[in-house]
Amino acid sequence: MTTTTGLLDLRAAPGGEWSWIETQPLQVDQHRLRGRLTTFEPITLAEMDGAALLDRSELKYVLPQHLLLPLLSELRDAFQVLVVAGQPFSHYRTLYFDTADLAMYRRHHAGAPDRYKVRAREYVDSHVAFLEVKHKTGLRHTVKNRIPTELPVTALPRHAAGFLAQACPYPVDVLTACLWNDYTRITLVSKQRTGRVTLDLDLAFAWGEQRVALPGIVVVEAKYEGLRHAAEFTRLMRAHHMRDTSFSKYCMGVSLLYPQVKHNRFKAKQRLVTRLTQGVSHELC
Repeated sequence: MTTTTGLLDLRAAPGGEWSWIETQPLQVDQHRLRGRLTTFEPITLAEMDGAALLDRSELKYVLPQHLLLPLLSELRDAFQVLVVAGQPFSHYRTLYFDTADLAMYRRHHAGAPDRYKVRAREYVDSHVAFLEVKHKTGLRHTVKNRIPTELPVTALPRHAAGFLAQACPYPVDVLTACLWNDYTRITLVSKQRTGRVTLDLDLAFAWGEQRVALPGIVVVEAKYEGLRHAAEFTRLMRAHHMRDTSFSKYCMGVSLLYPQVKHNRFKAKQRLVTRLTQGVSHELC
């Protein structure tokens, strides 16, 4: 398997195409991060069942990892940290499905407000797996439907046809696997309101013989029953000069590993990821 690590070099791109360089990302020290998380009140999976938030509003941010420790310090009093098998870090493995011509990706690239993602997700540490459909119904609003699977799905089973027919407009026989995504997640659960903040690190994408890693960044998602409940968190992010932004792991992975598809809409996000990894302020991106 050919492995590609590092980030896109947006400066040296003959003919306007992307090329790769090795970088030294500004990553958070894992020992210090674990120590900071031990100062949070823990919560278990069973205790956070009420915060499933399958119908929710979302705000997303992309940060350099070196801002993670100060951000956690400010969230400590208002949030608990999810602990699974004694660990505050959860490992996720996701396989995305799309049509042969990547219709769901292309719909997102076209800026359609109503769009879908179909994925099989494995919660590695808790040995739980689901087949999921995410439906973006409008600005910052998402509905997620899912069914449990006995094992992680690598090809859509025929018995999923009924679920998919109810959850999305793409029938099972037109969908095929197209992208792997792995990352490590920290989940914070609000003490006062029904809401969560997830922090995703160590993002990596793979398909065929290609692999891309995005070290040094954190994708932050605030998930609430209504955006008014996110006001306290958004004020904190503004205080750190962080603006919310759209960020799709699926679209980022496809745009990097499928060079033949149109990805102009996501070049700015690739540039943002590169600048944050190199330590440039979010305000300059």
